[in-house]
Amino acid sequence: MVGELEAKGRFEVALDDPPPLENFEPAPDGGLEAWLVAAGGCCLFFCCLGFSNSFGNFAEYYMTHELRAESPDSIAWIGSLSAFLQFAAGMVGGPLFDRYGAKVIQPAALLYVFSMMMLSLCKQYLQVMLVQGVLQGIVMGLLQFPAFAAVSQYFDKKRAAALGIIVSGSSVGGIIIPIAVSKMLNGSDLGFGWTVRIVGFVMLPFLAFAIFTVKARLPSRPTSFWLPGAYKNKKYDILIVSLFFTFMGTFTPLFYIPSYAVSRGMDATLAGYLSAILNGASTFGRIIPGVLADKYGRINVYTLGAIATAIVIFCMNSAESNAALIVYSVVVGFTSGTIISGASAAMSSCASSGQDMGTYMGMGMSISALGGLIGPPLNGVLLKHYGGFLEVSIFSGSVCLLGGIIALLSKLATPQGLLGRA
Repeated sequence: MVGELEAKGRFEVALDDPPPLENFEPAPDGGLEAWLVAAGGCCLFFCCLGFSNSFGNFAEYYMTHELRAESPDSIAWIGSLSAFLQFAAGMVGGPLFDRYGAKVIQPAALLYVFSMMMLSLCKQYLQVMLVQGVLQGIVMGLLQFPAFAAVSQYFDKKRAAALGIIVSGSSVGGIIIPIAVSKMLNGSDLGFGWTVRIVGFVMLPFLAFAIFTVKARLPSRPTSFWLPGAYKNKKYDILIVSLFFTFMGTFTPLFYIPSYAVSRGMDATLAGYLSAILNGASTFGRIIPGVLADKYGRINVYTLGAIATAIVIFCMNSAESNAALIVYSVVVGFTSGTIISGASAAMSSCASSGQDMGTYMGMGMSISALGGLIGPPLNGVLLKHYGGFLEVSIFSGSVCLLGGIIALLSKLATPQGLLGRA
């Protein structure tokens, strides 16, 4: 009898244990199921980072309407805090996916729609900060990192290309949302409240599609929530430092291009379209380098993208006419498009198991996101002190260039070496 109970206990324990990874086939790198997961992730980035990329339009509106009494650096803190938290929340969002699968997306999607409706009611600086800066930033992280991790489980050899495709959703959202927001805020009588509500309603079908399509391929990871041992990987640590400095500079065009264009005499409505132009160009900047990264090395392409973005940011103050500003937005959109997709692909390669990729990306980007937190407000201080964008472009270009150089040095911690394919 005792033997039967012991055997039964061992059987029940075995049922609770996840099946070993060797029972699963390698990542399919394609097929209907894999591409549906990628499409769902693309929808999540459309709603999250796509909306975040339109902050330049909101910043321009805030500085001339509801929050006109606030300084540029104070308003920039709203966007920078949101940008920081949507990556910092990966410290929770990534491990949650590795532990519980895609079910974490459902409550986060509902909370995101709720936050849009709450933002439409905000009238004061503290209200906007708490909703757009804090609440939306956290919820975006809980949506985006499960998308990163899920797609990484379905793609291996084509992972950088697949991640580029899902992140390109933010570019498509960054085209549609800024144009819609600029038109509704500056060319209609809808006002701020209904503008934000309409954007929230547009997001509903995209979030619903993602809930049904994004799912895990591998069993949940039964070990500890975080993996502190990841920080013993030198390549991983160097990439984190690199992305910190890259984030510090690369958000400058996204946050300030509409305001800079208005300071050069461009109409506010047309200036609002620059964010859409920038994000449209970044669609190609995320997909094309992603395809190249799988062939020529993920760190190589990320490094090249960071250095190219730095050079373009250095030239920001030289774009003076409307035509020059439009061309500049296209160029900076393409180069900066490599940053997030390239860095995420590089970091995912540091994980030793497909079950850990969400945690690795979340733990890494949550630290790197501190650069995105402090960069735009520092630029706001420079703008307030000097009254122009020359110092802003010099500072942002310098830190972005430093990030690219550090990314290049991370190759020293790889078997391929500095000049190899890594």
